[in-house]
Amino acid sequence: MKIHQNNQKFLDITKQLLLKNGRLLDLNSGDLQEVDIVIIGGIIRQLGKIEIVDFQGEILDLTGAVITPGLFDMHVHFREPGDEHKETLMTGADAAMADGFTAVCTMPNTDPATDNPEIVESIKRKFEQHLLEVYPVAAISKGRLGRELVDMAELKRAGAVAFSDDGSPVTNTRLMRQAMRISRELALPIIEHCEDTYLFQGGAMHEGEIAEELGLPGIPALAEELMVARNIMLAEETGGRLHIAHVSTAGSVELIRRAKEKRLKITCEVAPHHFSLTHEAVKTYGTDAKMNPPLRTRKDVDAILSGLKDGTIDVIASDHAPHTAEEKNQPFIQAPFGIIGLETMLGLTLTKLVRPGVLSLAEAIRKMSWQPANILGLEPSRIELNAMANLCFFNPEVPWKVSIAELKSKSKNTPFEGWTLFGKVRGVVNKNRILVMDSQKP
Repeated sequence: MKIHQNNQKFLDITKQLLLKNGRLLDLNSGDLQEVDIVIIGGIIRQLGKIEIVDFQGEILDLTGAVITPGLFDMHVHFREPGDEHKETLMTGADAAMADGFTAVCTMPNTDPATDNPEIVESIKRKFEQHLLEVYPVAAISKGRLGRELVDMAELKRAGAVAFSDDGSPVTNTRLMRQAMRISRELALPIIEHCEDTYLFQGGAMHEGEIAEELGLPGIPALAEELMVARNIMLAEETGGRLHIAHVSTAGSVELIRRAKEKRLKITCEVAPHHFSLTHEAVKTYGTDAKMNPPLRTRKDVDAILSGLKDGTIDVIASDHAPHTAEEKNQPFIQAPFGIIGLETMLGLTLTKLVRPGVLSLAEAIRKMSWQPANILGLEPSRIELNAMANLCFFNPEVPWKVSIAELKSKSKNTPFEGWTLFGKVRGVVNKNRILVMDSQKP
């Protein structure tokens, strides 16, 4: 048995695995069924209530745990290459697996930018033998400078699953129009960071009474909404596939809702911090509440909750953005935007959405598993006989306290330190690898 980190261990994958007494969540009906699962060679070979005598392999008792497909975060920043002092591919992977993720999409604002096949292929190679599936998102423009398109077809062949200049918007409308046309031909989405850079320029937090009270320059909601509107119009004109990243305003939710009513090829995501906090949090958490797009008002949070509930918002994604303590411990205006989010995503979703009844458990898990895969044209993982075992198991009713000392991410920039969340992950299985989170067997 290989010890991986403080309280994580990989089980011997050469043996059979029996998961006993788990509750399998049906993502279509929402039903929970008590099951046992036998996994041999990474394949689900038995599923149901199983009587096994003298089982030759690992046995995990999952009493109280819910079994779901492995979670999928389609928006993370692992900082490699270029900023490994903040996060590496491997420390990012540890953080992802600790919260039940078996797949992530890495964003291209690395140094150098992920704008060529060599970087895409390098990222893919590092995870060939790893439990975590990593799907690189390639840049839209060379160097993410917004001037010249990358060779999108070549990057798709190398393994890119989408295109984005995330961290920056594509302000050149002609370039974005061309990218959307190619996205239609390649059947891959454009993931857009929607921001009018002129309205955003110099801003540090949401424009409003809190910014005025703190004497900080504001970022208006309109800075996001203008670009959401522009990109929707381009998607309608080109037939391209548009995915809007980290939606934060009520106006954006309404624009996307109207676009979906017209059956345009538009999807979107929200980060947990945007449904868990308002701009009031800046007064309490300082630079750990500084992100882009910024935390907004209660009205915006309520609109996001409505958009999640009615299906306007397709995906929950972390926008995991690591920064060092030295970088964050600067005056607010100078500090970088972003917080880590992988290890609190499931807990915030269960605590802020499922327990209050905004979403059912099945609806929430779909937004963190099947729906990201569908948007990216990937096959969603399913827990059924003869399928590859790609799953996570967690106790949704177990409370736990966020402690930065226990987080696996290399950076610790989170406003959720000390928060009590529900949903303790017990383990993940994928690619014939099993990771158990506890120092002892569950």
